[in-house]
Amino acid sequence: QVQLVESGGGLVQPGGSLRLSCAASGFIFSWYAMSWYRQPPGKERELVAGISSNGGGTNYQDSVKGRFTISRDNTKNTVYLQMNSLKPDDTAVYYCNVVNNERNFWGQGTQVTVSS
Repeated sequence: QVQLVESGGGLVQPGGSLRLSCAASGFIFSWYAMSWYRQPPGKERELVAGISSNGGGTNYQDSVKGRFTISRDNTKNTVYLQMNSLKPDDTAVYYCNVVNNERNFWGQGTQVTVSS
């Protein structure tokens, strides 16, 4: 079955950096686009970034452009989110996502807290 396991979250000061990882299994990873979403406290889940199956295409939410970079390693079945210049507004639970056979699959999420 499809499994997504996020890691790399934590507490970081404003201006700091974190790198999130999402290890995928249960499907042919290199066939599918992958996405990162986040859910800030008390708010709806929102799309942060997406990447095509071969990594050649990416898209970002306007608020993270120039600060976040999504990438993937199809040999490791892993998608990454490099987050730089973090702001308190980036505080959220971050989720990895794949749409497989028209179903949305999510990881358990990893907490990112940006605070001094």
